This record gives sequence, structure tokens and C-alpha cells, in this order.
Amino acid sequence: MNPNLNQLQPYPFQKLRILIEGITRNAALSPIDLQIGEPKHATPDFIRQAIAHNLDGLSTYPTTLGLPILRNSIAAWIKRRFNLSKINPDTEIIPVNGSREALFSFAQTVIDSSASFPVVVCPNPFYQIYEGAALLAGATPYFINTLPENHFRLDFSQLSNDVWSRTQLIYVCSPNNPTGGVMTLEEWRELFALSDRYGFVVAADECYSEIHFDEIKPPLGAMDAANQLGRADFPRLVVFNSLSKRSNVPGMRSGFVAGDAAILKKFLLYRTYHGSAMNPVAQAASAAAWNDEKHVVENRRLYAQKFSDAMVLLSDAITVQMPDAGFYLWIKTPIDDTEFTKRLYQDYNVTVLPGSYLARDAQGSNPGRNYIRVALVPSAQECNEAMQRIKSLVTQLS
Repeated sequence: MNPNLNQLQPYPFQKLRILIEGITRNAALSPIDLQIGEPKHATPDFIRQAIAHNLDGLSTYPTTLGLPILRNSIAAWIKRRFNLSKINPDTEIIPVNGSREALFSFAQTVIDSSASFPVVVCPNPFYQIYEGAALLAGATPYFINTLPENHFRLDFSQLSNDVWSRTQLIYVCSPNNPTGGVMTLEEWRELFALSDRYGFVVAADECYSEIHFDEIKPPLGAMDAANQLGRADFPRLVVFNSLSKRSNVPGMRSGFVAGDAAILKKFLLYRTYHGSAMNPVAQAASAAAWNDEKHVVENRRLYAQKFSDAMVLLSDAITVQMPDAGFYLWIKTPIDDTEFTKRLYQDYNVTVLPGSYLARDAQGSNPGRNYIRVALVPSAQECNEAMQRIKSLVTQLS
């Protein structure tokens, strides 16, 4: 067996199941589950119809590069969304089966395990796929703590020159899971300079880019930043995005990677052997989804209302900050995050995720400790009720 499998840690939700196992929930209150970032808004009807109208696609094998209609629709969306004058749909875009699958397999393409102690850098807290991808590619993950005193920004100075010199890949997540922070142009400038100096690849996870609260000023994307900084060919940059959150189709498993054509050529070769081509039915429905923005605006409106309500309900009782984007609240707890999670589950029948389960000990601390991640994905009514219950627990503890 692959010995690197022994380095994998339990997934956060597995740890959560163990944490609450045997606890009796308060049966007087209806259960509200806020621990998983699974969109709950309705899938738009036009996407359902596109699936139904393209079922003939089941009779053909898909190609790894995907259908031109899908790549062209993605290219058009990227240009509109990220202010680009050009992007080549044949060499700079590959459809993928959701961003999770691609984020994992990308490390297997990039990492040269024959090098001396290869490194993959990750933000901390982080999406655990980054760590698993690094370990199974034969690399060592190093973490940059994102801290409240730094507004949850990436402080690249936390890592030594020795670590950067061995870095082959860095994962960044903007908007960030779980803090909701968005990288600034200056942060991108600093990261690109490090990439130029040390030669590592930047994997930009942007699956939350379309859940934001200002229609006039959407979050800055990596490709937009690269273009503004004179890097129109996106050297050593690959961006990952998805329809799951944007269009409420997590089960369709549809996303894309875009960026450096030379890297994507190698990634396409890997994927050809990996057997990860997207279902033609999903490709047709995805093309329709990327071509439409009305449903995305409505999706954002629903999230914005839930966040507005949550801030009003919680702000006088607990330390909580409105995120730049995304659908998570990153809430500081008055007691240990695991104990708070258990009490909330037992007494108020609300399930959240302890922040320490999303982070690792690095630079002497676990930056997720004494936080919880709350996914505002259920209905507004359920979210408001959950915020009232969280507030009640905080009041009780104080």
C-alpha cells in the first residue's frame, strides 16, 4: 500500500461525528445543520431542463478536453467576470469534475517527488484537500497562519527562505474558506514575485468567488490580478472554479481550471490517463449555466439577506465579522471551540464545525482554535433561528 496514506488525517466531518457521538440532542428543538458548505438553494429550472434536453450525450464517451461549446462559454464568462480581453479556450481552459477533484489531482501533476524535500504551502485554516494532495504527491505541507490581528491575510514572511526554496506549489483560497477574506492586488503582487523568485506554481481556489455582497465591486480574482500586473499569459498560475456554489448544482460536479497553457498541457496529459472527463450531459448543462447571470444575482441576494440578519442577531452578543465573500461565518467562541460545538449540539440542536478541525498547529498555535465555522446554507428562517440559539448559548455561558 502507498505509505503516504498513513499520513492522512481524519476529515473534519469524521472528527465531528466522533465528537458528538453519544450526545443526546434537545428534542424540543428542530435540528439545524450548519456544518457542511453544501448549497441548499434550489437548482435553477433552466439547468434542469438543459440536462433533460441533452440526455443523448449519455451515448458517447466524453473527451478530456471537453466540448468546445463548454470551453467557449467558460472563456466568455472569465472575460466578462475578470476583465480580460482574451483567453484561449483551447489551451488555457480545461473543464473538470468539480474543483475538489481538480485541486487534488493538480498536485499529482505538479510535484516532482524526486526533488529534495518538496514543499506545498497552504493557508491555515484550510480546505483539507490541499494537505491530502500534498502528502499523496510525496510533498510536505507547510502552513501560513491567517490571523484576526492581520485581518486573516496571508503573511508570506512566516516561512523561511529555505522553505520557499523547496516550495513547488502553493494553494491559496480567495474568497477564503473559512474566514471569507479576499486577497488584495498587493498580496497578489507579493505572491507573484515569490513565484518568480522561487519558481513554484500558484493554485488559486476561487470556488466562492460568486458569493459576494456588492454587485458593483465583486471580489478580485487571480487572473484579473495577473492581468493588471502585466502577467497576461498567467505564468505559473492556475485558477480553479466551480458551478457548485455559484449555480447551486453541487451534485453535477462541474468546474474548470484556467491559466498557464504550458502547465495545463501537462495537466491535460495527466487527466487523459486519470480518466476524469466530464459527462457530456453535465457539459451541456454547464455551458448553459456559465452563460446566465440572472440566477447568480438572485443567489447572492438570498445569501446577502441571511448575512445581514445574522449580523444583526449576533453582533451584540459575540465577536463576529462580516466576511468579504463566501457563505461562512467565522465566529470566535467564548470557550474551547469543541466544547462550544458540543454544547450547541446538545442544548440547542444546532450543528456547526469546530475551527480547530480546519487547521493545524503551525508557528506555535492552531489558528482555528476557539472559532467555529457556520455555513449559512439553509433557508433564511432556519439560519435566523440558528443565530438566535447561538446567541442564547453565548448569553448562557457569559
